[in-house]
Amino acid sequence: MLTLSVLDQSQICEGRTASAALKETTLLAQEADLLGYTRYWVAEHHASAALASSSPEVLIAHLAAHTKRIRVGSGGVMLSHYSAYKVAENFRLLEALHPGRIDVGLGRAPGGMPISTRALQEGKYTGIDRYPEQVDDLIGYLHDALPAGHRFAGLQAEPSIPTAPEIWLLGSSSGSSMIAAEKGLAFGYAQFFGVPDSEHSVHYYKENFKPSAFNDKPRILAAVYVVCADTEEAASRLAWSTDLFFLKLEQGRLLDRFPSLQTAEDYPYTEYDLQRIRAVRQRRIIGTPEQVKSKLLAMQKQYGIDEFMIVTMTHDFEARLRSYRLLAEAFQLQG
Repeated sequence: MLTLSVLDQSQICEGRTASAALKETTLLAQEADLLGYTRYWVAEHHASAALASSSPEVLIAHLAAHTKRIRVGSGGVMLSHYSAYKVAENFRLLEALHPGRIDVGLGRAPGGMPISTRALQEGKYTGIDRYPEQVDDLIGYLHDALPAGHRFAGLQAEPSIPTAPEIWLLGSSSGSSMIAAEKGLAFGYAQFFGVPDSEHSVHYYKENFKPSAFNDKPRILAAVYVVCADTEEAASRLAWSTDLFFLKLEQGRLLDRFPSLQTAEDYPYTEYDLQRIRAVRQRRIIGTPEQVKSKLLAMQKQYGIDEFMIVTMTHDFEARLRSYRLLAEAFQLQG
């Protein structure tokens, strides 16, 4: 059985505001809840004028309060910027408010440009990669399991509760998959990032996974970019906004809004631009419900996993809603 979830980057569309983008995120979360999607994760981005989700913990609290069944989480919290203790407090409080519905997805990337990283880490000593140690610390705080010799042994993350959020390590390369395998944690594979040879991270994780108190066998989800519409032509046209947005990102020229379809179609692409777009589309899933379902099932077989986190970015919010509705119908999800 294939499980479907949602990853939302809360894009601020051309002609609309950040408040409008967050309202759309809320409406989409409510729709995903009704349609039968399993999780709804929100991203963390810094100093990006086109993306509204800079604090996933705050947005998770809002979304969980406005939904009923769906699990809500971070995709992810960029742990290297923060104190593991404070992250544990945030997510324990979320779990206390919404028991059994909170996920903490952890990212290793900065989630922004170097200047925002410097601002986030101002005053911190960052000469050493402490991410694996931070993961251990977070586990200890969330499960009241700091070892006796720990530098903060006896410290408790409040509130004290009988449940804990699910921990997922997120990544598109072998670094995070190695840590997840070693610690017996669940792994979220960012397939839509398109990192060369990143499939190796999935195979490594499955082959080297060590059972733990959290998972007795490998547990993987893959985040994939999808646009689903009634016709292949309509889906392909809707995807042009994303094509332009990520083309400019690749070129190091961030757009201050997610472009409209008109802006994307009128852009003066070079032949090299079009080659890059065609290459990137090879790792995206764009088409009718039948085509999208077939490609997801093929990818499920390729990776040997049972959960996909669907990323759909379109300028037209109704088209975005319909994409998720068509996909839920194709897979007969039950709300």
